[in-house]
Formats: sequence, structure tokens, C-alpha cells
Amino acid sequence: MALRQPLLAAPALASRRRAFPGEDDNYTKARKSLLAEEIDLRRKMSRVAEQRRALPPGPLMKDYRFRDANGVEGGLADLFGHHDTLVSYFWMYGPDRERPCPMCTNWLGAVDGNAKDIEQRVALKIFGRSPVERQQAFAAERGWRGLDFVQTVGDDYARDFNLLNADGSENPALVVFKKTGSSVRLFWRSEMTAEMADPGQDPRDAPDIASLWTILDLTPAGRGTDWYPSLEY
Repeated sequence: MALRQPLLAAPALASRRRAFPGEDDNYTKARKSLLAEEIDLRRKMSRVAEQRRALPPGPLMKDYRFRDANGVEGGLADLFGHHDTLVSYFWMYGPDRERPCPMCTNWLGAVDGNAKDIEQRVALKIFGRSPVERQQAFAAERGWRGLDFVQTVGDDYARDFNLLNADGSENPALVVFKKTGSSVRLFWRSEMTAEMADPGQDPRDAPDIASLWTILDLTPAGRGTDWYPSLEY
């Protein structure tokens, strides 16, 4: 095993930053301080990813049932294709919902452009409680071409993963599964719930899986407090 090289302190790396023409000393000092924090954040994200990859085997999964675009019903293990890892996203577009969740739609729109690349490494499926045809019709409306939708058969999956509320509303879920032979185990699930949100913030993952918010975080006004994505503009 190769030994890890010692890391230089973040402020030392940040000190290598070159000033832009016309930059004053106040900006230079503040930007170098921020850059050191950004380097520390990058390192923290890498450590968290390592911890995630080192998780012990999760619980064995039930034989949840799904229906694909051809109307064929199969189990969770059938969704992996030739991969041993499955990335799934349960979106809020149940049969009682007239239109899907705007934030789910926003996220899926970004993932659609990367779907073919993602599928070089892992299986990628979008779960919904609505019939596949209904999900695909909305995908066609949005111009999505890369996502593979499946319908959850029954509500065992939604209930077991706390995605179906007593009032019939739904919660989204990003879940990663690992298959060994014919057995499927939970590898990781996003678990930052609304109860875990910091004051004044919407619930979010770390890192935030939505590129919308990540890009807005780079701007002077940030995410804002009175705006949310819409299905139509």
C-alpha cells in the first residue's frame, strides 16, 4: 500500500494564489483566507467520501417489486444489470399528484445529462409510484432522454423507507444498493431529514446533490430565502 504524502496546511497552499490585476489588499487577504477554508472543505469532503466507502455491510433488502418500461415485473436485484451497485432516486410523482415535485424535477433534469456517464460505472434507476408511462410522458415533456424510470409495485418500498406519509404525500430518497451474488444490501441512503436542518435553512445533504444550489452558493446573493424552482417559467 502506497504511503500517503503529508498534506501542506491549507493556508500555505492558499498563499500561492496570484492576485488579479487591479486587486486591492483587502480583497487579496479575504480571498486567501476563504481559499484556505475551501481547501479544508475539499479535504473534509474527501474524508467523508472515504468514510462512506468504508461503511460495513448494510441490512439485507426485501425482494421489493418493480415494473419497467416494458411492463415486466422484477425484483430489486434485477435492476442492477451487469453492475454490482445501483444508485436509485425515488421522486415525488405519485399517482395522486397532478404534477411532480419541482425540486425533484430540477435535480433529475441535471442528472439526465450525466446519466450515460454514470451508467458506465453503476446502474441508475428512477423510482416512482406512478405508472412508468406517466413518468415517461413527463420526461418527454422535459426533453429528458437518459433516465430509466421504473414503477414501484405496491407501497412496501415507500413505506419501509419512510417515503409515504400518512396524508398520502411523499418524500424523496437517494439510495445506493450493493449486490453480492443474488443478495442485495443497503449501502447508503441520504438521511439528512428536515429535523436535522440548521435554523433558517432548507433540509440539505452534504455535499448538496443539487447543482442548482451549488452554483447559487457561488454567487453574491447565494440561494436566497424567497425563491424556489418552478416547473414552468
